[in-house]
Amino acid sequence: MSPKSFFITGANSGFGLAISVAAIRAGHKVIGTVRSEASRATLTEALPEVHSVLCDVTEFDRLTDIVRQVEEEHGPVDVLINNAGYGHEGVLEESPIEEMRRQFDVNVFGAVAVAKAFLPSFRSRRRGFIVNVTSMGGMITLPGIAYYCGSKFALQGISEVMRSEMAPFGVHVTALCPGSFRTDWAGRSMVRTERSIADYDALFDPIRAARQAVSGKQLGDPEKLAAAVLTLIESDNPPPLLLLGSDAYRLVSAKIERLQQEIEAWRALTLSTDG
Repeated sequence: MSPKSFFITGANSGFGLAISVAAIRAGHKVIGTVRSEASRATLTEALPEVHSVLCDVTEFDRLTDIVRQVEEEHGPVDVLINNAGYGHEGVLEESPIEEMRRQFDVNVFGAVAVAKAFLPSFRSRRRGFIVNVTSMGGMITLPGIAYYCGSKFALQGISEVMRSEMAPFGVHVTALCPGSFRTDWAGRSMVRTERSIADYDALFDPIRAARQAVSGKQLGDPEKLAAAVLTLIESDNPPPLLLLGSDAYRLVSAKIERLQQEIEAWRALTLSTDG
């Protein structure tokens, strides 16, 4: 594997840290973003080889300058890992719109803004690889994570369009769709809306309890995900979407099968609207 330069958002924890570690061990250069000096200190202590950059992906107007400065100091970036994001849990009726706005600012607008900051240089060099970390929650849904699923569905669709638009310039785009992994997603990193409507207790309380019970014990291994990402970025013909984890494979496959059955069940009415 030839050495490459990675730009990884949210590099101080979770998937971002795991991919940073794997990339550096494989001989790549890693520029990792963090949101605070405290996070930078923690990352530097854990991984001294990483080049850390203070960057909040929701400060959209700063991102182009940050990317320009990074490439001036470290040379052209080959791989963007758009990883920064977080989970929101809450019944839709109970969850304030402000929490949805913040979820989309980070998970959608932030990811798109970072990608847009790299597109001109990737296009002009006729090479580059963008990995947008979505989720199996961008393909399937569960009660209580509407804002999160909505943000990941949005990024999933945008990634597909980005892939089509960048393909003529030799730039690859893949949406990475992990299932449940042993990260802080369902732990300290998750924002949880306070419960307020008793009617939802029977539906949602068991889901919340089950999620908290398995946090940190999920089947998915972040180190194996990082190894899979390194395999992915070496491909000359990467997929538009890469599921990672047996649960993602099982649940998304079942969703596609149900969707096909529903389409066929309503086929007559669907076709009835042609003039």
